[in-house]
Parts: sequence; C-alpha cells; structure tokens
Amino acid sequence: MTAFAEPPTHPMPRPAATHSVRGADGGPFPLPTAEIKRVAERVLAAAKAGGATAAETEVSQAVGQSVSVRKGEVETIAYNRDKGIGVTVYLGQRRGHSSTADFSADAVDAAVAKALAIARYTAEDPAAGLADPRLLAREFPDLDLYDPWELSVEEAIALGCEAEAAALGVDRRLTNTEGSTVAWNESEFVYANTEGFLGGYRSSRHHIDCSVIGDPGDGGDMQRDYWYTSGRGANDLQSAADVGRIAGQRTARRLGARKLGTIECPILFEAPEAADLIGSFVGAVSGGALYRKSSFLLDSLGTQVFAPLVSIREDPHLLRGRGSAPFDNEGVATTPRDVVTDGVLRGYFLGSYSARKLGMTTTGNAGGSHNLVVAHGEDDLAALIRRMGRGLLVTEQLGQGVNPVTGDYSRGAAGFWIEGGEIAYPVEEITIAGNLKSIFRDIVAIGCDVDRRGSRHTGSILVGRMTVAGQ
Repeated sequence: MTAFAEPPTHPMPRPAATHSVRGADGGPFPLPTAEIKRVAERVLAAAKAGGATAAETEVSQAVGQSVSVRKGEVETIAYNRDKGIGVTVYLGQRRGHSSTADFSADAVDAAVAKALAIARYTAEDPAAGLADPRLLAREFPDLDLYDPWELSVEEAIALGCEAEAAALGVDRRLTNTEGSTVAWNESEFVYANTEGFLGGYRSSRHHIDCSVIGDPGDGGDMQRDYWYTSGRGANDLQSAADVGRIAGQRTARRLGARKLGTIECPILFEAPEAADLIGSFVGAVSGGALYRKSSFLLDSLGTQVFAPLVSIREDPHLLRGRGSAPFDNEGVATTPRDVVTDGVLRGYFLGSYSARKLGMTTTGNAGGSHNLVVAHGEDDLAALIRRMGRGLLVTEQLGQGVNPVTGDYSRGAAGFWIEGGEIAYPVEEITIAGNLKSIFRDIVAIGCDVDRRGSRHTGSILVGRMTVAGQ
C-alpha cells in the first residue's frame, strides 16, 4: 500500500444562478447594511437613556442553503435566514446581557431593559467593562471575506450526486454512502459600543462534503471515511468529483483494518488531525483557562513549550482566511504577531476581561484565535512516513480525551501501521496516549502538506514517541 497522494487543487467552477435564498429587496440579506447600523445605534441610545454608563451591541444577520443527497436521492433541503441582536450594558462595573431576534423598536427597548435589570442585580466585577478605547480599530482593511455563491437547489443536487458517484466509483467494495452535502452561507454583523466604535463586515463560507462506507466482503469490519472542501468562494473549493474521489480512496484504504497490541512508537498525525494538537495548545494559553488556573501551560509565557523547530504565527489579516478579521469581538484592532518562536511561547490569547484578570493587556483575541500559521519543513506526507520508518500514522481521532488541567492526552484513533517507511496495513480500535507537555516538546518534524481549510494551518506533525494501546 502506498502513501497518500496530495489532494488535487482543481477549483469548483462557478455555475450560473437559477434560484437561491435572497432578501425581499433582491439582495443577499433580509436587511441592508445601513439598517443594521441604525439598529446598533438605536440599541446604544436606548441603553444610555436607561442609565447605562457604558454599552456594546452586536447586530447580525445570515442567509444560507444546504442540500444533502444520499444514493442519488435528495435527503434534505434546508434554508436559513437568521438575524439577532446581542446587547451588553454596564452600570459601573456591574454587567447585564440580553438578546432578541426582533428588530422592532419595542423589542430593542425591551431587550435593553432586561439587560439593565440583570446588571442592577449583578455583583460588581473589577474586570468588567468595554475594551480600552485606545486599542479600538480605526482602519478596516478589506480582507476579501465575502464571495457569494449563486447556487441553485438543482445545481447543488447535481454536485452532491457527482461527489457520491465519484466516491462509489473508486472501488467496487464501496457499497454504501452516508451522503454528500453542498452548502453556501453568508453572514453580516455590526459591532458598536459607547466609546464611538461602529464597524462590521460581510463574510461567506461554502463547502462540499462526502462520506462513504466500504465492505471488505470477507466478513471483516465495514469502514467509513470522508472528505470535504471549504472556502470563502466557489473558486476556492475543490471540485465535487475530487471531493468524492478522495472520500472513496480514504475509505477503500481502511478496508481490512487490524488491531494492534500495546506499544510505544513514533506517531505521525496527518495534517487535519495535527490541527487538533494546535487547538489544544490554543485552549491552554487562552485567557479563560489561565485566569481560572485550569491550564497545563499556566505561567508558561517566555518558556520553552514546543520543540525548537516549532514556530507559530497569528495572521488575522490573511486574505480570504477562515480566521481573518480586522478587529475582534470587542472592536480591538487585530495585528499579526508571533505566538511561538523556536518553541518559546511569546504570547497568550486574551480579550479585555481575561487580560484584566491577569493584569495584562488584551491581545485582540476576544472571541478566540485568528489564523494560526505553523512553520513547516520541506517533507511531504510520504517523506515523513519514510522518515518515521516504523510507527503509526493517525488519520482519525475519536472522542475528547484531553485533560486541559494536566495535559493528559488519551484518544481513540484509526490510521495505518508503518513498516520500512511504507504503509503496511490499516489499523483501528486503538488508543493513543501521552501528555501534551511531552508531546509538544517531542515534535520531530512538520510537513509541507498544509491543511488550510480551517483557521489552523499546519502540515502533518511527527511526534517522536507516544503510547499506542490496542487489544
């Protein structure tokens, strides 16, 4: 059995529109941007009139369409048209929050009144309050986050069927399918506060996925796997046929899976699974976990937390990036920065509240991290497999199994056993275990097969040694 090939990059063709979900005025959203801004201003005016010393609001709307097919037949067609208002008021350092989906003046006044009532009965919190006005964004770079996909239901059905057909055509042992979904989504929001900030933007995200089931036909276990493509615009997507073909290949490779005994060996996390490791790191150095003292990386700023070959940069201004934003959820300007340099932690992920709790300054991460770009070497996945020689390639992880306080890591997994630098056979029903502190410091290599579908851009990660528990 050979190593995985690099996924193809054939883009989705942009089909002509015949039917889609649109607002009453023919535009993409129920309300024009100007009205969304007026609603935000109305919320703040009502809060001030009610006695709030400070207030902030987010007004949002979204539209979307999702079509699922299975075995060539339509399973679901779903539309969404959502809108909402969230309002937070402050009476000194007492905080109250409420929300509503009704944009009428009476509903806005009622939502503000509820938030004020909550604040009056809430204890004072020295860390509560709006972001420092000196840190608020003054410029709003165009990050090219909005690229509508004019896709009709009929076209979505055709793409879903195309993905399924391509998947099932890979191998005669692929006998069933969990279906294929084709979806587009568009959203818009405006954030405003009583420090004079008013800003917002539109964004889009579209995807195609496919999942198939294989039967080895010899009494062995059936297997399933999937693939998906995701992007801001249709031209960022892989073709439906490519998505299906990769899903089929990944499923066929898992047929005939075996179990392993307990062993210690190198572990190679395929790029989509490696992103989970980066996610565990982000959680451990985020403000909430730090001020609650529930992190295995407590007080780690300026210390070596990864192997020296690891560097991670946060780039919130990456064009069309999944995690791109000109400002965070509090209006604080985002800026590119080095989070990890040569394995040393250079920065936490903080919003204003957590920063005040820690006696620090916000890092512009209210709402979470932005695009995290992990530096990588020159080896692709096949080269990393050869470099590992003997060990386990992990292509799927199951369950949670991560203790954020201690860093203990134990998750169900499936993948492939490697012998002589080549894939020997698929494996299933195993558990991989270790401690994230050790895992991070024992990273041996990072591949150039970077998965950019999400907000954590990393190649496959090779860890020197972990425990594999099987039968």
